[in-house]
Amino acid sequence: MELNSVKEVVGATASPGAAAASGPEVVVVGAGPCGLALACDLVRRGVRVLVAEREPDLFPGSRGKGIQPRTREVLDDLGVGDAVREHGGPAPVGMVWQDGERLREHDMFRRAAPTGTEPYGEPWLMPQWRTQEILLARLRELGGDVAFSTALTGLDQDADGVTAHLTTGPVRAAFLVAADGGRSTVRRALGIAMTGEEVDPAPMLVADVRLAEDALDRLNWHVMPDGQGFLTLCPLPGTADFQLVARFEEGGPDTSPEGVRALVAARTHLTARDVTEVRWASDFRPRAALADRFRAGRVLLAGDAAHVHSPAGGQGLNTGVQDAYNLGWKLGQVLRHGAPDALLDSYEQERRPVAADVLGLSTRIHRGEQERGAAVQQLGLGYRTGPLSVGRAGVLHPGDRAPDGPTDGGRRLFDVFRGPHFTLLAVGTSAELPLLDGDLVHVHRTGSHEAYGEGLFLVRPDGYIGWAGEDPSELVRYLARFGLAPVTAS
Repeated sequence: MELNSVKEVVGATASPGAAAASGPEVVVVGAGPCGLALACDLVRRGVRVLVAEREPDLFPGSRGKGIQPRTREVLDDLGVGDAVREHGGPAPVGMVWQDGERLREHDMFRRAAPTGTEPYGEPWLMPQWRTQEILLARLRELGGDVAFSTALTGLDQDADGVTAHLTTGPVRAAFLVAADGGRSTVRRALGIAMTGEEVDPAPMLVADVRLAEDALDRLNWHVMPDGQGFLTLCPLPGTADFQLVARFEEGGPDTSPEGVRALVAARTHLTARDVTEVRWASDFRPRAALADRFRAGRVLLAGDAAHVHSPAGGQGLNTGVQDAYNLGWKLGQVLRHGAPDALLDSYEQERRPVAADVLGLSTRIHRGEQERGAAVQQLGLGYRTGPLSVGRAGVLHPGDRAPDGPTDGGRRLFDVFRGPHFTLLAVGTSAELPLLDGDLVHVHRTGSHEAYGEGLFLVRPDGYIGWAGEDPSELVRYLARFGLAPVTAS
């Protein structure tokens, strides 16, 4: 199947069903952080998933090493919070060097202590390969897995489903999600354009290296500017590695081990011999680009397949994981609980504006036009103007992130929210509530809460306020949009 032979037959009738009874309901193309997070979320909802990864193993590099506070909340909900805490660590304070001497400290990040409503206050470093290992282990724990050495060569879709043409044979599913990176095969097959710009004309190199024991301490993020462009060496928590990043004012990077060693010797006080191992290396030109659409029929784009960022500010991996978090529950409602297919339109309506804002932020940080402030933490991102944000109560707007905090029962709100369900919070009100399916909507009453005020708040499975108000009958109408209806008392 050639890539340009994709068919969209709107309204056509397909002879096979969307998926065989034992086949996948969703094909996820790509086993990066976004694809693995989506697969975990779908499998825990009882959705059958095939993750197709063209490579024989997980990505080996540290590339997306920064995990922002909002993403830590997402990963905690997916069941890997303890592993992330164990294998990662806070970003070290920068140390600027000059002529082989320590010049001054420079902290690149806003650091905030955890609060009652925001349990994670600073960026967390963990190499991308470790994040993927943790998510794959969780996926297998949930009963899923990845089909490695399985590439997509083309796809067809119609009104009832998608046929993914893989190197291992055709697979039929209800939906397909492209999580296959900035050079997405799926996006190209669909003919969806990426609109963007070159962020920086200078090429860059990123590599994972090991250094001689006494070459450089692991207490700082080492910044070594010179006339040829900056070079940094950042210790990666939970490993013996440093991530090397270098910008080139002239020429281009040599990614061979010899080239990386020569680069270190030329632009730092270290010698080539101090680089004992080059574990992975890649070159790139920073660019920012946004897909014109995030949905084409039964195919959806997520992560780098939908938006490509400068690495400045550590936003790319985080935005992709949160794409997955937004999309997973919506696919689950459509496939498992009878929600209308139109619910999936809200994925693009909510996530594309967020991605556009984050792209702008990353670009400004890269160009030195904005510091890494509170915005990079992604705690303030939300969907106030989105199609699923309805009503008003208390001090929060629908579309806002639902804050953590204590409850009258002694539990944390994030413990109440954790899992694939909706949560109805009755805060400081004794309003009579409709009888709801307790598996799909958990109900929790608590007294007046400073972060919420008073009222009824329906928290979506991705931790955002969907509906807020005081009239339970309005809540019933809202829940019908997701295939959720009150239980009829017998």
